[in-house]
Amino acid sequence: MKNNIHILDADEIYKRLKDLPGWNYKDNKIMKEFKFKDFMDSLKFIVGLASIFEMKDHHPNIHIFYSKVIFELQRFDVGGKVTDLDFLIASEIEKLYKEYSSY
Repeated sequence: MKNNIHILDADEIYKRLKDLPGWNYKDNKIMKEFKFKDFMDSLKFIVGLASIFEMKDHHPNIHIFYSKVIFELQRFDVGGKVTDLDFLIASEIEKLYKEYSSY
């Protein structure tokens, strides 16, 4: 997987973040906080993403604070850098969140 990954520099990252409102770049990772009704909704959302993470071989850091979930994305296999795959995963998270929050 490593050979197909493009490491992004800070300029590329900030440019791509414009398409992902609410996402931030800090400490060599992109991150965003998502809010839910309660703890069970938080967990259901994460479980809904698990197969995508596994299929793309990308396993983000996930912090769960009852009804709040924070995702931190970076690739550890390329030295903890932000890559094009991080933005693909961020887009998948956003897509599911829009679907999920419409219920």
